Amino acid sequence: MIDQPQIGQPISRLEGRAKVTGTAKYAGEYNVDGLLYGYVVNSTITKGKITQIDTSAAKEIEGVIEVFTHENRPSLAWFDMQYSDMDAPPGSPFRPLQNAEIKYNGQPIALVVAETFELARYAASILKVSYEEESFATDLYQNQDKGRDPKVGMATFLKPLPPKPKGDFEKEYAASVAQVSAEYVHGTEHHNPMELFATTTIYEGDGKVTIYDKTQGTVNCQLYVGNIFGLHFKNVRVISPYVGGAFGSGLRPQYQLFMSVMAALELKRAVRVTLDRHQMYTFGHRPPTVQQLNFGADENGVVNAIKHTAIAETSQHEDYTEVVVNWSNILYPAKNTKLEYQLVPLDVYSPLDMRAPGGSTASHAIESTMDALAFKLSIDPVQFRLINYADMDVAENRPFSSKELKQCYIQGAERFGWSKRNPELRSMRRGNKLIGYGMATGFWESMTIPARAEAVLTKEGKLRVSSAVTDIGTGTLTVMTQIAADELGLPLEDVQFNYGDSKMPFAPIQGGSFTVSTVGSAIKSAGKALRKKILKKAREMDNSPFKNADDNDISFERGGISLNSNPAVMVFFKEIIAASGNKEIKTTNMSVPNVFKLKKYTRAAHSAAFVEVEIDEELGTIQVTRAVTAVAAGNIINPKTARSQILGGMVWGISKALYEETISDHRFGKYMNQNLAEYHIPVHADIHELDVIFVEEKDEIVNELGSKGVGEIGLVAMAPAIANAIFHATGKRINHLPIHFDELI
Repeated sequence: MIDQPQIGQPISRLEGRAKVTGTAKYAGEYNVDGLLYGYVVNSTITKGKITQIDTSAAKEIEGVIEVFTHENRPSLAWFDMQYSDMDAPPGSPFRPLQNAEIKYNGQPIALVVAETFELARYAASILKVSYEEESFATDLYQNQDKGRDPKVGMATFLKPLPPKPKGDFEKEYAASVAQVSAEYVHGTEHHNPMELFATTTIYEGDGKVTIYDKTQGTVNCQLYVGNIFGLHFKNVRVISPYVGGAFGSGLRPQYQLFMSVMAALELKRAVRVTLDRHQMYTFGHRPPTVQQLNFGADENGVVNAIKHTAIAETSQHEDYTEVVVNWSNILYPAKNTKLEYQLVPLDVYSPLDMRAPGGSTASHAIESTMDALAFKLSIDPVQFRLINYADMDVAENRPFSSKELKQCYIQGAERFGWSKRNPELRSMRRGNKLIGYGMATGFWESMTIPARAEAVLTKEGKLRVSSAVTDIGTGTLTVMTQIAADELGLPLEDVQFNYGDSKMPFAPIQGGSFTVSTVGSAIKSAGKALRKKILKKAREMDNSPFKNADDNDISFERGGISLNSNPAVMVFFKEIIAASGNKEIKTTNMSVPNVFKLKKYTRAAHSAAFVEVEIDEELGTIQVTRAVTAVAAGNIINPKTARSQILGGMVWGISKALYEETISDHRFGKYMNQNLAEYHIPVHADIHELDVIFVEEKDEIVNELGSKGVGEIGLVAMAPAIANAIFHATGKRINHLPIHFDELI
C-alpha cells in the first residue's frame, strides 16, 4: 500500500468546485428539446371525494398540452407490494390520481402540462374543483386513546418493536428514592432541503425512459417506476449525481416522479415536474409524538426502574414506525423496564424518515428525564451518566461491538469546561443574561447492508469504480474515492468514482448513516477481487518476478505492484495491461454482512453534547452561544467531511430545540405555515461557536472498514442538551419542542 493512505485524510469535497460554480446539474436543470413542464394541483380539503374537476378553461389556453386527473390518467400496472419501495412501511402505498377519494389535505389531484412552467402554474390556478367533504381527525394529542400496536412487516428488521417488559417496574419505581414522571411532546416537522423536489423524464421511445430525479435511491426509483408503469427495469434509467439536501425526504419516491413519468409516457415527450416550496409540505414529515417517561433511582444514583411509552402519528393507509422507546434500556441498564410504542392512524400523509428518525425524538425525552433525576439526587449530570454507564446492552443481553461513550463524556466535558458549571439554578450570569450549561447523550445504530460495486483497472493504469449510490451532499463521492484509492495504493487523481445512476451496480437507498459502511464495504470487496486478478496477470507476464508471490509478498503502490522484500522490484499497472492484450481488468462484487456474527453484538455510534445558552432575563430570548459534541463512531474515513456532518447535525439540533415546527389548524386538518417565512429555521446570526471531537474508537466487528457513520449522531443529543441548559439557566423545565422564548418570561 502507499505510505500515506487516503483513508483518514481530511480531503476536501471533490465535487465542491462544481457545486459552488454552478456547473453541477440537479434534477430540475436537465434541458432537452421540446421539454414540457408540469404543475401539480393539490386538494384543498382534508377528507372526502372529488365530485367534479372542471378543466375546460385551462385546456383552452394556448400552450396547455394536457390536464391529467383521476378521470383520464392512463391505465397503470398498480402494485400492492410495498417492498418494491425499499423504505415503505407496512400497509398500502399512496397512489396519486388513483380515484376521487381524498385522504389528506394537500393531496395531489391533477397535473397540468404546458409548454412553460409559468403557463402550467397559471392554468393549474384556474381549475375548478368541487368536493364532498367528510369528517376527519388530524390531532394526535386529542386522539391518543385510539393508539394501537403497529402492524409488523419487513420494516421491523430495520425498525424493531420494543422488547418485552423486564422485572417488576411498578414495585421498583414505587420504592425508588428519586422519581421523575414527565410527559414530552414534540410536534410535526417538515423537510425543507434547499433543492426542491423535481423530476425530468426523457421519453426515449419503445417504452424506455431516462429519469433525472431528486432521490436518495436511484435503484429504488427504478423499481418503483417499473412496477407502477409495467416497464422492464432495464428500460428505466434513473440518474441523480447531485442532490441538494434530503436527509430522509428522498428515501421514498415522491409524487412528482410519478407525475413526470406518467405524462412523459402518455405524451411521448420529455416532461419536468417541480414541486414548489409549499408543496414540500404535502408529503412526509417527522411525526408528532407524545412520550411518557417514569424513571426511578436508588440512593446511590443507580437507575433501577424505567418506563417509557410513546404514541405517534401515522396515516390511515400505512403504519410508519420509529425506534423510540427501545433506546432507554440500551443506554441505561435498569433491571426493571416497561417499554411501549403505539400508533394513532390519522387523516394525514404517511410520516417519513427525517434525520435521526426516532432517535432524536427519544433522546429529548430520555436525556431530559435523566437530567431531572440527576437534579433531584444532587448529582452532576455527567457523573450521573457515568454511574449508570452500560458496558453491555442489557435489553438484548449482548455486548457492544465497541463503545467509547465514556471517553465522549470525559473529553467533551474537558473541552467545554464543564467543571466551571455552578450546579445551582440561575446562579451563572453574564450582565443581564442568565447562563446555563446542559449536556446529553447521543446514540445511533450502526448498520451495514448488502451492496455491489464494480472496479476496473483501465488501459491507462488507473482505477474506475462504480456504484448506483447517490450523494445527498454528505461527501459520498469523496469518501468512496478515498476508500477505492487505498485498495490499489493510488493517489486520488488516478481514481474515478462513478455513482448516482441505476444502471450501475446495486446500492440501497442512502440513509440511516449506513452508506459509507455499506457501499464502502462493497468497494473493498471489489478492490480485493481486482487485486487478485491483477496479481494473477502479473504472475503470467514473461519473466515475471511475481511468479511465486502471494498476497502477503507484495504491495500495491505507485501505480503498480512491488515486492515487499525488495521494493525496487516493481511492475506498473500499464505494463500488466499491455501484457494482457491491452484489455481492462474488471470485477463486480457483492458485499454481504455476516448477519450471524453481527447479531451477537449491539452496534451503535455514541456522542455527548455540551451546550451553553445565554438567556435574556427580561425578554426570555435564547441563544446557544457555544456547543461541543464528542463523537465515537469507529474509524473516521474523512475527518473533514465527517466534521461537517456533525456540525450540520448540531445546527439542526438547535433548530429542533428552538425554532422548527409545523403548525396545524385541526379545524381544517391543514398545515398553516407552509413556507420558509413562517416555518422557522436558524440563520447565520443564530449559530455561534460549535466544536467537534472525534474520540478514537476501534471496531473490528461492525464492518471491514470499522466505520459507524456520522450522518445522524451529531443531531440526537443537541436538543435535550439545550433543554437541560435552559433549565439550569432559568429553573424552568420545558418538555415540549420547540421551546419558545415567551415560556421563559
